[in-house]
Order: sequence, then structure tokens, then C-alpha cells
Amino acid sequence: MKTIDDITNYIFLEHPLEKADIIFIPGGSYAELGEQAARLWCNGYAPFILPSGKYSPSRGYFPGPLSKANEYNKSYTTEWAFFQDVLLQNGVSEIAILREDLAEYTYQNAFKSKEVTDALGLQINKAILCCKSFHARRCYTYYQWAYPHTTFIICPVDIQGIRKDTWFQTEVGIDKVLGELARCGSQFKTCIMQSICNENKG
Repeated sequence: MKTIDDITNYIFLEHPLEKADIIFIPGGSYAELGEQAARLWCNGYAPFILPSGKYSPSRGYFPGPLSKANEYNKSYTTEWAFFQDVLLQNGVSEIAILREDLAEYTYQNAFKSKEVTDALGLQINKAILCCKSFHARRCYTYYQWAYPHTTFIICPVDIQGIRKDTWFQTEVGIDKVLGELARCGSQFKTCIMQSICNENKG
């Protein structure tokens, strides 16, 4: 069905891996994102990893890992603290892990990460983005907006059994992917309007 193909190609992004200046993790509660970032770091793809995230504003607290809770079972107050532990347990040096623990949603993940790298004086020419596979389009759009001169390499991670080639075969896959599609439509309106306003002011 062509409509499914069109949605798939829009939502699910992936690029060939290349060495970069940093690896970003745009929040979340799934250990697989941190494990993927750790593998990339251990294989020399980037010198730094910047996990971002406080917790969802709808909850008001970090509920704990949504996967592999038996392996990562400390008391975590933020998404950042959770990912820090995942990274450390998977061989990443503590000095390579940068900190952003105030963001509560994807837009903030991107722009607060930019505040961190700017404060450290880091020049980000190329970056790897480790995100949930069905979250790729929204992550890419916000991080590209925050870092307009950076080349992004999307390194997606499949979670909850949701994959590019099978998402439309399960109710949870359909709910997650179409939910992302709806968020792109509602949230990107603000991005586009602000970009137009900035261009007009310039």
C-alpha cells in the first residue's frame, strides 16, 4: 500500500555510520538507546556522548527504565542519570559523558543540548543521533533546527518490537507511528512559522 510506504519513508530515517564529533541521545527510558550509543563510542565513532532529559512533564518524575530494569536497577531521578548509568556499565568513560538534565520534551532535548555544547565551546560539524526508530523524523527535525550547520547521522534503535518493515502489522506499531506523524504535523507548524519570522526579521 503506497500510503504505508510514504509514511514509513517519512518517519523512519537511517544513515550510513560515519565518525562524528558527538553522539546525541534525545531522552527516553529505553536502555537500548544508551547501549547503542556506548557501542558507537567504544568503536571510536565520536569522542563525546550527550544524553539529554529530565522526565516527561505529564508524569513529573522519572518512572524508571522501560526496558532491562533488572540490569539497570538503581534509583534514577532523571533520564540523563539513567543513561549515564547505562553508558558507564557499557564501557564509556565518565569524562566522555556530557550532561543535559533539564529537557522535558524533544524540542528541549535539541535546544538545551545546543546550550551545553555552546557553553563547552564544542564545534559540532557532524553528529550521530541515537533515537527510537519511530522517533527519528521528529528528533532529526528538532536537532537540525537547533544545529543548522551540522550534518546529522541517524542511528535508529528498534524498541517495543516496532520496526520499519513491520510497524503496520501491530496495533502498538500503528499507534506509535501514526502518533509520531500527528505530532510532526502539529509541532512543526510552530517551527516553520518561527523560521519564517526569523527570515523576515533578517
